[in-house]
Amino acid sequence: MKRCLLAALFAPVLALALAAQTPADPSIHVLALYSTNVEPDHVDFARGALAFLTTIAARDHFAVTPSTNWGNLNDATLKQYQLVLWLDDSPHSEQQRTSFEKYMASGGGWMGFHAAGYNDRDTKWPWFVDFLGGAVFYTNSWPPLPAKLIIDDPRHPVAKGLPATFVSPANEWYIWRPSPRLNTNVKVLATLGPSNYPLGFKDVLLSGDLPVMWTNTKFRMIYTNMGHGNKSFDSSTQNQLFENCLVWLGSNGKNK
Repeated sequence: MKRCLLAALFAPVLALALAAQTPADPSIHVLALYSTNVEPDHVDFARGALAFLTTIAARDHFAVTPSTNWGNLNDATLKQYQLVLWLDDSPHSEQQRTSFEKYMASGGGWMGFHAAGYNDRDTKWPWFVDFLGGAVFYTNSWPPLPAKLIIDDPRHPVAKGLPATFVSPANEWYIWRPSPRLNTNVKVLATLGPSNYPLGFKDVLLSGDLPVMWTNTKFRMIYTNMGHGNKSFDSSTQNQLFENCLVWLGSNGKNK
């Protein structure tokens, strides 16, 4: 409860900081949605993400609006933004989901982090499963640990300036069934390196193909498994990957 309260108090400070970093003529308007009543490690990530956005807003011509009001997923509000971020949660009402579906179908942009992609039999949102390339949450590693990631396509814009592999900060790694890689509309951007296995202590991943970042080429979107805890922005390489993704989505982000 205390951590959620601190996150709520932190929000106005971040809003002011983001406003101060907004360029005079932003070309990309970003709505960054998050919740403060979710798992504390996910709230920590959202706080880190908002702080990170303040460092890139001016140079990337972003105007970022942070909000804990998921009611902003409505037709009128979404028209004001080229890119929507889900930092640690996802919409739960039918109205919010329907407006988001319409937004994406009309060319809107989206990037979701970690828990934003979580779905299971209780989610009851088949469109979102298709949006993620058919991926349904199966299990995860625990506790959060760093892991070596492989960039799948060094020529893709999100890989600009990145090494072929890098170590991602401590994270809870999700496994999906079926794997999004099996979907012909999915382009995997980064994968958990096989050298990580076995990964975890309490819940252990032993083997398998595990995409950690991908795009469904039917939409202007990227999902990334990274986004757990307060270490997510400790890697300059991963930060560059996140920034590349946001710039690509904001400028175009639609695969041909």
